[in-house]
Amino acid sequence: MLNIDNLVVNYGGIEAVKGVSIDVPENKIVALIGANGAGKSTILRTVAGLIKPASGKITFGGNDITSLPPFEIVSRGITLVPEGRRVFPDLTVLENLKIGAYLRKESIKRDLDWVCELFPRLGERSWQTAGTLSGGEQQMLAVGRALMSRPKFMMMDEPSLGLAPLIIKGIFDIIREINRQGVTILLIEQNANVALHTADTAYVLETGRLVMQGAGADLLNDETVKRAYLG
Repeated sequence: MLNIDNLVVNYGGIEAVKGVSIDVPENKIVALIGANGAGKSTILRTVAGLIKPASGKITFGGNDITSLPPFEIVSRGITLVPEGRRVFPDLTVLENLKIGAYLRKESIKRDLDWVCELFPRLGERSWQTAGTLSGGEQQMLAVGRALMSRPKFMMMDEPSLGLAPLIIKGIFDIIREINRQGVTILLIEQNANVALHTADTAYVLETGRLVMQGAGADLLNDETVKRAYLG
């Protein structure tokens, strides 16, 4: 569904992503794991059109999207749940969700109902301002807002960051459910154990380079991955 071919991304004079190639098959969950600074978020932001690559090619559904602006990429069915949630704190839950549907021309009621079915707490707190929600609820809102664009492909940057273990389990249960309902997912996650248990396929990055890839279950049992990321 998404193909990243020999991607190179520079920050000033620093090469942050060094010739990375990744395939994300349709209806699968693919994880990127690695230490801070490995280039994981840079890859997602480049796919989303927020950063322009120095070289390489990104295709989605067979079409080249490398040079498209962010709004055009969203209109193709790609959405990003950013690190740190980035909700609008002074707007209500409902207003945040509606912002996710800003490119939509048709009625969004069915999608609002779907998001509130996935996250009942958002329905219960629809008129509450987002800044008063807990961290877990804000993460639910960030995911729900992304779903309002009705994506085919969702990228998620550190969905478990700063959350308690019980909340993390709930978030990843929802990620699996979203995938079961037909959304392909590319996931960045510092919690390598959770990521590899969730992902069909995973890639390991170190300082901008891919150093390993394989089925999530296989990497869970790889001694190198265990020593570096699983403790």
